[in-house]
Amino acid sequence: MPKPFRPLLVLAVLAAGLCGCGTVNEKLSAGMGDYVPQWAGGLPADAPPRAGTPQYDAYMKERERKRLMPAADREKEEQAQKGATESASGGAVR
Repeated sequence: MPKPFRPLLVLAVLAAGLCGCGTVNEKLSAGMGDYVPQWAGGLPADAPPRAGTPQYDAYMKERERKRLMPAADREKEEQAQKGATESASGGAVR
């Protein structure tokens, strides 16, 4: 094999290898993101559920219910939920 073609061959092999890794990572990243802790760059605790799950459907129904609720009632409900979570956690300061 002539010398000028060796670098091109090596470059082509490396490019093909990187393309293969990209497709594998694309499929793995969809599910693996759920298992990465938040401190390592994973999903935050208040992230909505993934689309297509029963939890997502319930989340969207609740969101639509709150959207249709008058603003005054929504504020009262948020205050009640905030008070309930504070009493459940013992009022601990973090």
